[in-house]
Amino acid sequence: MNPLWSNIFRKKPDEESLAYFLGTVPVFSELGRRELHFLESLVHIRRYSPHETIFDEGDPGSGMYAIRSGRVSISVRTPDGQREQLALLGPGDFFGETTLAAPASRTASARTLDNTELIGLFRADLLEATHKHPAIANTILLGLSKVVCERLQAAAQEIRLLKGQSTAALPPNPES
Repeated sequence: MNPLWSNIFRKKPDEESLAYFLGTVPVFSELGRRELHFLESLVHIRRYSPHETIFDEGDPGSGMYAIRSGRVSISVRTPDGQREQLALLGPGDFFGETTLAAPASRTASARTLDNTELIGLFRADLLEATHKHPAIANTILLGLSKVVCERLQAAAQEIRLLKGQSTAALPPNPES
């Protein structure tokens, strides 16, 4: 067979498929194979060049992104106008997920560091799915809820640790 034509008839390994990738994202990990193939029709593939802005702090939030390839820096602007990096994300990581459930302004900026491919799921697409495929949308929303709860619990634990460190450094209160 002519090698040019052999690629047309060869199936992609599952690990290369978009559905497989989506199944590795915690928000979507409870979806079955059929549901992941439906999700493929909802998501949007975006490709960015290095140092391109995905969104800025204060922009209206409209959905989440999963990183298929490349790296993304999440940062905030400090009061003196500098950028403080909060996170460096890579393939398999995701961000912006809280705006799937409720529209809100972005609390940080996201910029690419390399050539980057993102898979976006936007609130409007998820809302449409709630009418056409409510079971799938419900599973996605439950996955989102689980991720947000896990992150809130981790943040609460970190706050407790930080409070413990700051109070340990204080001298004892003579009034107590």
